[in-house]
Amino acid sequence: MHVTENAPLAPLTTLRLGGPARRLVTARTDAEVIAAVQAADGAGEPLLVIGGGSNLVIGDAGFEGTVLRIATTGFRLAGTALELAAGEVWAEAVARTVEAGLAGIEFLAGIPGSAGATPVQNVGAYGQEVAQTITEVVAYDRRERETVTLPAADCAFSYRQSRFKADPERYVVLRVRFALEAADGACSPIQYAEVAKTLGVSAGERVPLRTAFETVLALRAGKGMVLDPADHDTWSAGSFFTNPLLTPDQYQAFQRCLAERELAAPAWPAPDGQTKTSAAWLIDKAGFGKGYGSGPATLSTKHTLALTNRGRATTEDLLSLAREIRDGVHAAFGVRLVNEPVMVGVEL
Repeated sequence: MHVTENAPLAPLTTLRLGGPARRLVTARTDAEVIAAVQAADGAGEPLLVIGGGSNLVIGDAGFEGTVLRIATTGFRLAGTALELAAGEVWAEAVARTVEAGLAGIEFLAGIPGSAGATPVQNVGAYGQEVAQTITEVVAYDRRERETVTLPAADCAFSYRQSRFKADPERYVVLRVRFALEAADGACSPIQYAEVAKTLGVSAGERVPLRTAFETVLALRAGKGMVLDPADHDTWSAGSFFTNPLLTPDQYQAFQRCLAERELAAPAWPAPDGQTKTSAAWLIDKAGFGKGYGSGPATLSTKHTLALTNRGRATTEDLLSLAREIRDGVHAAFGVRLVNEPVMVGVEL
């Protein structure tokens, strides 16, 4: 494995923000990953595990401990069963499954980051979540000091949540296994209204797999959600806030607030009697439009959910903007936005 002292972390994140790590270890095999984790745990030092760095906000002071960058590789397809090493580039893996004619993760095209991060966040977009196709997650259990295989039913998947995210100090994902679908060249049934409208079909219909894949890539690119080093709108952590889940009482209060303003917000039924609404809608209607901000950190000019580094920002610049937006939405609608990226050494 490769070890660097006082290593810059900003270049390893899609936001390009954050101070240095006292020690950076790059592991290219599962054995190296486990050895690095055991060494840090044995020394009692803080450990931060990163993959593609697409869902991280690292403080300007950096990380006083060991940062483990997982750079393992492995793409194994047997029929419709897919196994990915944690370090595989997610966007490339999705593209390969489409080339193989397999449906199940095609609406997750273009999402930056590594495969190992997908079960942690239960990554989802355009009506798909990885929880729908993950069968098993292989991980190193730091508490039991052994490698374990967790079936999907034991991963506690929910909206942008999982067992791994709920207990971040316990598991280090090594491999992720999926069950995909051979649908005679067709995509999964379309669930997302924007995709269906763009394709000119109804929800629940299927279109050619390649068409669905390319449509999602185009939609993401139009929102600055496909990485492009030359485009500062893509210097982000993707969607910075999750879509709020409101209890019945919270939703009633929200509805009263909307009625006073003569507004109607998007709403979708969610588990446990909750209602999901749109964070992007809330941000826009609270007065934070595309491109909002005059400093080195602003909202994307293409999408109100992305907070971006315009090239000279610090992490504190970004957090200052995030707090302004969070507090402004709460003042306007009584809804508290929650950050989606993982905060390291900072809090919102």
